[in-house]
Amino acid sequence: MTDMTEPPEEAHEWEREPDSSDSMRTFGAVVQALREHAGLSRVEFGGMVRFSHHTVASVELGRRMPDKDFVERAEGALGNTNALWKAARHLTRRPGLAAWFREWARLEKVAATLGTYECRLVPGLLQTEAYARAAFANRIPPLPDEQTEAQVIARMERQRLLKERPNTEFSFIMEEHILRRGLGGIEVTIGQLDHILDLATLRNTSIQVMPTFSPRHAGLDGPLSLLETADGRRLAYSEGQENGRLIASPKEAAVLHQRYATLRSPALSPLDSVGLVERIRGAL
Repeated sequence: MTDMTEPPEEAHEWEREPDSSDSMRTFGAVVQALREHAGLSRVEFGGMVRFSHHTVASVELGRRMPDKDFVERAEGALGNTNALWKAARHLTRRPGLAAWFREWARLEKVAATLGTYECRLVPGLLQTEAYARAAFANRIPPLPDEQTEAQVIARMERQRLLKERPNTEFSFIMEEHILRRGLGGIEVTIGQLDHILDLATLRNTSIQVMPTFSPRHAGLDGPLSLLETADGRRLAYSEGQENGRLIASPKEAAVLHQRYATLRSPALSPLDSVGLVERIRGAL
């Protein structure tokens, strides 16, 4: 959640929580009731808590998870009744995609082009269900069974994009060592390699492998996801160990798009990449 320095109004829709929950809607209703009881408009209240009226509206409508600063400032502005702190203890999001990734997943559904560079594991849009389960099974600390199942289902649902959006251009670059790692065992790996070869035949999908020996490499800062909207706006997404960041700044996004374009040059061509995947598959 951002403060009064947040980006223009059109960015607010991108930053909302795509999957609300009953607790978020209940918390929002409490905020709205207390605000209206105090005789404050959203603009007035937003000025008091140092969040825009757009953010206030998103919280009140249950579309946005309030952070600690919002709860604390709202409590002070609305009489310190402790009602908001008590309500905040019960706030939960719907299970599935990681909270910080949900907004990017929503943007993927309307993108004109999508590009992904991965150095850790097969990109989520290319994973088989067995590979995804193996990836989640390696999380430390271990995930509860319910959460694992929800995340696998959400990941499989995302993959419908590849075939449901034939006019969207998808490109992927992944490191060679990912294909050789054997995550999940031989059978899972074989299934994953076969799946990659199958997806590589889609007309709107380009898959490139970055060879292990590569004197030039523009992706040393880690994984990278990029998209371009139908109106030409470029966005990026960067993910760390336990968080992710949607990058809407035109200047910063332009740098990351440039890095991705540079990465495609030393990577194997799509045709040569398919040949490498076939050789790795044949050696198993």
